[in-house]
This record gives sequence, C-alpha cells and structure tokens, in this order.
Amino acid sequence: MKIQVLGPLSAAVNGMSIVPTAAKPRQILALLALYPGRVVPVPTLMEEVWGTELPQSSLTTLQTYILQLRRRLGTAMGPGVPGAAKDVLATRHGGYLLQVPSDAVDVHEYERLVAEAQQAADEGEDERASAGYREALGLWEGSALVDVRVGPILAIEVMRLEESRLVTRERRIDADLRLGRHVEVIAELTDLIARHPQHEGLHSQAMVALYRSGRQATALDVYQRLRRRLIEELGVEPAPQLQRLHQAMLAVDPRLDVLSGPRRSSTFDLYAA
Repeated sequence: MKIQVLGPLSAAVNGMSIVPTAAKPRQILALLALYPGRVVPVPTLMEEVWGTELPQSSLTTLQTYILQLRRRLGTAMGPGVPGAAKDVLATRHGGYLLQVPSDAVDVHEYERLVAEAQQAADEGEDERASAGYREALGLWEGSALVDVRVGPILAIEVMRLEESRLVTRERRIDADLRLGRHVEVIAELTDLIARHPQHEGLHSQAMVALYRSGRQATALDVYQRLRRRLIEELGVEPAPQLQRLHQAMLAVDPRLDVLSGPRRSSTFDLYAA
C-alpha cells in the first residue's frame, strides 16, 4: 500500500485506489494514515468526524464507515486472501489501526529526509543539506490533505504539516544562501514574503539575497515595508536581529558578504546578540 497525504489524499493497493468518495470515510482514512501501526481511539475518530456534538448513532455509523473502508481494501487486495482486509485495517481494544509500514505513507518519508538534511546542515555540509531539503519538499503535491474535509483533529495535523513545510523551505534557503545562491532564491522569497507578510525570518532571507545580488535599495525597502506593517497591525518593532541586519546593510558591513563560515546559524540570526 502507498498512501499520500502531502497534497490530495491518495491510497492505493496493487495500483487500485481505496480512497472513498464520501467525506466522512475519507476523514477516517486520512487520520488512520497519519498514524500507521498505532491505535487511533474511537473517541478521537468520532471527534474528528462529528466534533463535540455526537449523533446518537455515532458508534454504529463509525463501524459502518470502517466496514466500507475494509470492503474497498478487500476488493483491491483481490480474492483468496481471507481476513486480509481485517488484518490491514484492524480492530483493537478501544480503537482501530492501519497496519502498514510507516514508510508506506509519504509524510513519514518526508520527515526522514528532513531529519537527514538537518543532520547534514549541522555538520556543515550545506550542499547535501540543500539537496536533502529539496528532495523532502519534492514529495509535496499541494497543501496537505487539500481534498479532505478536515475536522478538529485533522485541522491540527494539517497545520503542523504546513508549518513543517515552511520551516523546511526556510532551512533549504538558508543552506542555499550559504552556498552563494542568492540570485536563484530571490523569486521564491518574493512569493513567500507576499504569502507571509509578517514572517520576519523570510524577510531577513529576502533582504540578504537582494543585498548580495547588488540590490541594496530593494533590500532596505523590504525592511521598511515589514516595519510599517508590524507597527500598524501589531504595534511592535521588528525583532532586534532584523534591526541589526538593517543597520549592517546601511553601514555596508563586510560580514554580510560572508557566504559560509564556522557559524551554522540561520540567516535570521546573522546579527543575533
């Protein structure tokens, strides 16, 4: 079985999709897929599907959804495999679990690749780190579970995954900046700061990329626009790191031109106290 949650929900056995068309069974399959080999308690499944106001028939209806998923599994697995669907989508005391290897689900492959890339970054191997982050991000085919109606449990999981995706992009860009790829990341950062207009880390990366590309005035303008937005919307000044980065650009600090060095910090922390 191969399951994808980093984008539209996809789950296939022997090349045949087992993803139901109905919204609630899709939610159940998605939630089980996020925890392969782990029991998801019945109350958790119910909260995801119905929230806190459970219908009287919720337990019976949940069992019906599980049976529907097992039928789809059984059809895809083919005849002559007695009990196989029940073994894959198994009932346990108090809940259900999807008995598949964790690497059958793309999110676990993504997390493994990110961890390997982070280790490479920690060891100062920026080329390997950048390639590893890029490979991990390449598993994404859109927003997580973009075609699944999410309840309170899946909403938290989707938020966590999207935050992880953004952090991974930041770390990949940090590695690229240390490798001197400032021109190559400008377009990506322009899009990112438009999508995340209060994200100071992304703005610091955009400022450095522009400055190192000979566009000091544009880099300073990025800072001023962020500062105005933070003051108008939140009533706060940019973080001290960003203020010091701005002052360094005004002073044409030669340290800004250093692409690599013994400090494996993020771009945002170039001028940390």
